[in-house]
Amino acid sequence: MTFAITARAPETARRNGVMHSGSRIVPEEVPIAFSYGGSSHAVMMATPADLEDFAVGFSLTEGIIARPAEISAIEIVAGRQGIDVQVSLADDVADRLRARRRSMAGPVGCGLCGIESIEQAVRPVPDVSTSPLTLSHADIVRAVSFLNEAQPLHRETRAVHGAGFYLPGGGMIAVREDVGRHNALDKLCGAVIRAGESGGNGAVVVTSRLSVEMVQKAAILGSPALIAISAPTALAIRTAEAAGMTLVALVRGEDFEIFTYPHRISPESIADVA
Repeated sequence: MTFAITARAPETARRNGVMHSGSRIVPEEVPIAFSYGGSSHAVMMATPADLEDFAVGFSLTEGIIARPAEISAIEIVAGRQGIDVQVSLADDVADRLRARRRSMAGPVGCGLCGIESIEQAVRPVPDVSTSPLTLSHADIVRAVSFLNEAQPLHRETRAVHGAGFYLPGGGMIAVREDVGRHNALDKLCGAVIRAGESGGNGAVVVTSRLSVEMVQKAAILGSPALIAISAPTALAIRTAEAAGMTLVALVRGEDFEIFTYPHRISPESIADVA
């Protein structure tokens, strides 16, 4: 099932001191509800594309499943005001989720979905320090360039984020886009694991800033490197440090900044780093 992911909106634009009437392609943003066992778990405002990847990635990064095999079926149901992604779980996983729901203190909103406490918001992340992945300066520059080239929705609208998975020597094997940076990364996580690829073999590349949720999701995927064109938050740096993850940010052409574990970047590429 496919849904319209863009629309054409009328606009009045000022160009070279003159006002012009015209139109612009803009991305659609619709409520996407994730339901498990017939009960709604969370509603995200998202681009209505790659919804199976979104369901798997969201379920994984939110701790609902530990592996894709724990999902028995995904059904996409379009409604008048949004889309219901109905996820069927293995019996033991469904029982665990029902017990988790009973313990929740209140309703759940978007953002950090399905959590019950501050402790869960800053939950420990998997240790990715043992991954043998290394990257060269050229890999980092190439990964960001490949991501920029593989975003047709962004080229059309200039209004969405992108997330990609880069393999040294193999290029960008998956890219997903969404109006929300977290959604784009969840979709990417789903795409990578549904393809049978190990997250430890490559780097996650994103067009957004590096907030703590982005580090958490990349670590759950198993990737030991997270590359972005924008800057990290202090908590994202501390979380990456604890996870053994290399954070590369502010990639601008040939230049970038490494905030954690620079040993994964080949030594000749960091000769000028103090």
